[in-house]
Amino acid sequence: MSQNIDFNLTTDYVELCNLLKLVGIADSGGRGKTMVSEGLVEVDGLIENRKRAKIRTGQTVKIAGLNIYIK
Repeated sequence: MSQNIDFNLTTDYVELCNLLKLVGIADSGGRGKTMVSEGLVEVDGLIENRKRAKIRTGQTVKIAGLNIYIK
């Protein structure tokens, strides 16, 4: 079963590794970078390998059964 989180973006974008830290998936930006490099993160249904990918309003990030909707 998957869990959903709505993340309210207050800037133009958030870097993927920082998003994982902000929602509590990663305990640090470094851990977020590791998760991305291990291929554990999908953005809009595709595996994302860019640690600092710019995540913008309307995108969906998935990791470990968690859906993060960027609002």
